[in-house]
Amino acid sequence: MEFDLIVLSHVQARALMKARGAGLRTQAVSLDLNISLTKVELSAAGVALPDGQILPWDEVERIAEDENTCFFIEEEEAIKIQFFSELLSRAYTLYPTESAPTMLVSGLPMHRIKGMNPHEDTLAKIKAAKPAGQVLDTAMGLGYTAIAAGKRAGVTGVLTIELDPAIVKVCSLNPWSQALFEKGKIERRMGDALEVIETLEEERFSTVVHDPPTFSLAGHLYSLEFYEEIYRILTRTGRFFHYIGDLESRSGAGMARGVRHRLAEAGFERVVDKKRAFGVVAHKQ
Repeated sequence: MEFDLIVLSHVQARALMKARGAGLRTQAVSLDLNISLTKVELSAAGVALPDGQILPWDEVERIAEDENTCFFIEEEEAIKIQFFSELLSRAYTLYPTESAPTMLVSGLPMHRIKGMNPHEDTLAKIKAAKPAGQVLDTAMGLGYTAIAAGKRAGVTGVLTIELDPAIVKVCSLNPWSQALFEKGKIERRMGDALEVIETLEEERFSTVVHDPPTFSLAGHLYSLEFYEEIYRILTRTGRFFHYIGDLESRSGAGMARGVRHRLAEAGFERVVDKKRAFGVVAHKQ
């Protein structure tokens, strides 16, 4: 297997250190954050990677000591996947888990990582949304929702919106996000979600998946104006999945009450709780 991108976390680095300590000369390890396994050679100089690089043991040790960051390997050096957004004055860090990584936004995880992993979190949202036809993903993030939606039978295309170029940089170095950059069903568009949606055609989308930043960071994406625009671009039988948070928590329940009220004001006839997916599905009819 050829690798254009090699990314490691403490999980893989510690496995390599353990193999070295045991005197092994080869070790199967994931070079793409748990997507696949590759056998690499171990020597006194370091780890021989399939693209010809030799990753020195002091670099492997540095990765092993950092549990909060993923590293891409370039010119035999481990470089943190971490960027600061000049646009929003936030730090973004690719954070490892036992499956797909999540992203820390100023230290807070973008996905649920307690009781489930980011991949399972995404699948729960997709199961609730039941995407079909043309799909709009209002907040790209790492692109997991757009990618999963694009794989569903019956989905003919996916448009995903992202505000911050710094997040696109993180995605470009995340093995789990690479489908965003391949030719296929997914179209990426940069800009504020509300402003982009205002330019979209009426009744274009059968499904809208909305997993916005917290209310404190993007309150306009919870507004009546925003919901009216979603209503406008949905087909007559369209579905709108809205991630809110734990509906059984005090804060989540309070947020959900306000969201349901504004969705009704926007014209949605039925709103159904999806507790496992931490959100609601609004039906236009």
